[in-house]
Amino acid sequence: MNIYGITDQGRVRTQNQDAFYEWTDGAYAVLLVCDGMGGAKAGNVASTLAVQQFAEAIARSHGVVQERLRDALAQANEAVYTRSRQDAACQGMGTTLVAAFAGEGKAYFINVGDSRAYLLTPDRIRQVTRDHSLVAELVECGRLTEEEARFHPNRNVITRALGTARNVIGDVFEAELGEGSKLLLCSDGLSNLVTPEEMLQTAMTEDSVASCCTRLVAMALERGAPDNVTVVMLDNAPESV
Repeated sequence: MNIYGITDQGRVRTQNQDAFYEWTDGAYAVLLVCDGMGGAKAGNVASTLAVQQFAEAIARSHGVVQERLRDALAQANEAVYTRSRQDAACQGMGTTLVAAFAGEGKAYFINVGDSRAYLLTPDRIRQVTRDHSLVAELVECGRLTEEEARFHPNRNVITRALGTARNVIGDVFEAELGEGSKLLLCSDGLSNLVTPEEMLQTAMTEDSVASCCTRLVAMALERGAPDNVTVVMLDNAPESV
């Protein structure tokens, strides 16, 4: 397994409130992206704290992967929620979260908010997670098309976030991860500007996950990047010697 992550402040924002984590020992991997929200520095605090708590919880847990993901999410949520209640400067802060745990030909995912996970094969890209957002609900009930949702003025309104309530439920998904398949996790700073088809084409033409992530961020920057942009990617291939 080869993994890489990159984040950029973008062209407009004065602070990067995205955070990410990636780890692999060659057989297993953990990928994580959080996109913070809140005034002043609070969004940055929320995303950074969520990443730290989630990563630590996964590292010390054992057992069924789906339960490990749910428990790690709960611990991250508790940490962000408690900080928002104790620190006046962080009141009302929250963050999205999307995470993947991969190994032994399987990938497991959990998400809250509109940061996404995609599964890529040589000829197909599929969004595995489901956005918790206003436009996603409108698409689901047939009031918007996918293309209309990409440009809707309320596309950044999320309906579920980590840290805004004492308890939050994350959606859990799983998928087969064949050799040569790739995982791509990103904040909406990428998915609002770069289409899934462009992600797939880039992933299949670049020669490494590092160059792919770098190119995808560059594409968002070329298109104005009004938001922070974060990409974390896994290539399920043997590590090069």
